[in-house]
Amino acid sequence: MKNIIQHVEKKIYSLEKLKPTLLMWRNDQNNIIFTNGCFDLIHFGHIKCLIDAKSFGGKLVVGLNSDISIKNIKGNNRPLKDQKTRSFILASMEFIDAIIIFDTITPKNLIKEIKPDILIKGGDYKNKKIIGSDIVKEYGGITRTVSYVNDQSSSTLINKISISD
Repeated sequence: MKNIIQHVEKKIYSLEKLKPTLLMWRNDQNNIIFTNGCFDLIHFGHIKCLIDAKSFGGKLVVGLNSDISIKNIKGNNRPLKDQKTRSFILASMEFIDAIIIFDTITPKNLIKEIKPDILIKGGDYKNKKIIGSDIVKEYGGITRTVSYVNDQSSSTLINKISISD
């Protein structure tokens, strides 16, 4: 059991720790796929988006909004789960190769540092500007959206829970 926990925890990186790993993956001819989010209450829509992202082939890096970042975006009642819990849950998913927590509202600076080959967002961003897509395009990377699952969001779940109390 201890080995499994260590394996999961090793997938949670700082930027300094992630950079040599990215270089190793690139040297092994792996594409770097990047997506990001709060992942406060993991639901079917999250899982589907992450699996779809991984299906592009390569190493999947997930940028995770920190607790401070989520409070700035969604208010003082969020997140429901702290960043340590959220990062551990994500890292336990076999198809995710790395988790990196960021404190800013957007992952723009993180995208500049990671330089993913493929930037992925959920289908709810289909007609919206995807933050970082301009950066990725500059060096020849691509941005893609994956299918969106209707009625699947953390906010929807929170509202359902609040109504049922």
